[in-house]
Amino acid sequence: MSQLLLGCIADDFTGGTDLASTLVRGGMRTLQVIGVPQGPLPDDIDAVVIALKSRTVSPEEAVTQSLEALEWLRAAGCQQFFFKYCSTFDSTSRGNIGPVADALAEALSVSFAVACPAFPENKRTIFNGHLFVGDVLLSESGMRNHPLTPMTDSNLVRVLQQQTLKQVGLVAHSVVNKGAQAISTAFNSLIVQGRGYAIVDAIDDEDLYAIGTAVADHKLVTGGSGVALGLPENFRRAGKLGQSETASVLPVIEGLGAVVSGSCSVATNGQVEHWQKTRPSFSIDPLRLANGHDQVAEALEWAKDLIQKGPVLIYGSAHPETVKLAQQKLGVEAAGQIVEDALSAVAVGLYGMGVRKLVVAGGETSGAVVKALQVKALRIGATIDPGVPWTLGLRDDPVALALKSGNFGTVDFFEKALANAP
Repeated sequence: MSQLLLGCIADDFTGGTDLASTLVRGGMRTLQVIGVPQGPLPDDIDAVVIALKSRTVSPEEAVTQSLEALEWLRAAGCQQFFFKYCSTFDSTSRGNIGPVADALAEALSVSFAVACPAFPENKRTIFNGHLFVGDVLLSESGMRNHPLTPMTDSNLVRVLQQQTLKQVGLVAHSVVNKGAQAISTAFNSLIVQGRGYAIVDAIDDEDLYAIGTAVADHKLVTGGSGVALGLPENFRRAGKLGQSETASVLPVIEGLGAVVSGSCSVATNGQVEHWQKTRPSFSIDPLRLANGHDQVAEALEWAKDLIQKGPVLIYGSAHPETVKLAQQKLGVEAAGQIVEDALSAVAVGLYGMGVRKLVVAGGETSGAVVKALQVKALRIGATIDPGVPWTLGLRDDPVALALKSGNFGTVDFFEKALANAP
């Protein structure tokens, strides 16, 4: 194996592809693996992203999974480590961002780390410690209605402080816009003050590149994929990374196309509605599933002939009021799980029909689908929309997968993705 430079731990599957896509754009040959690797990896990679399903499990389980991933990455010889979470800081007052970051820092003997989920390209910015989604505060965005991690506070210093015993500081934009050296000086000042973390403001990519430069010598970096923009160049300046013009090239995949959507985000609901204006779709209802209706069989029977004429959409996405009704009747976890199980079974059925280009919306759904298809690793390809690349699912008969975080993508993302499939 070539020397692994960067080892990453992502708290969900689409977050992993988001980060991997950023690294590929920076010229790092990147592989995403599903869970801790059980066998050898290809020998032509510079970075590996271990994608976990740790965002919404208990903090204790999230820590256990993350430490297992860290142990593998350290054994593989990685020189720097990245803990990736969502650009909307998805978590609760119990975690899991703080507890996992604490555990990783302790294992690496690190006393200070940055926390920067900003992703300006996808309209996630931080100013004076407050996270904005577009023009509104996080607490006023659609994330306030998230079924598992509702975000009702936009002050990231306050949110992270609830999850850790370490003191959380802030590097404000008035410092960040002065560049990497000023940021490094601010870090040193916070360390002297006894701070364990720094929320770092960022309102554009220039800020992120400066932050990336400032953390070149940090063993542990935490944040969204945006803060990773500057990391490849750090390795290049150190003479450890060459230029790779083919990092994002994937082989051509023959087969049919389809979309499976389980996200209930505002963005995904808009994408579903846009698709429905011109293309066929089938709705999966958790209450009907719970009442014994075999909607998987119904969906696949519906798709059998249609899919030969063009891509279809099978979705469990719904608006907040519908989601809440299902949660009230089935329970929060059960309502989500029953849809995930159904959509992953649908994906397997579609694969059996010849689908080899599959778009999946939603982090939890993506994880379930990848597992059901027995994909162990993803080779990262070109970006479709910011944070969402096409990937090659490695298995005996490869499948092209576009795994989309719920809030990402333009309104025509599904159509655009399939039109640009490898």
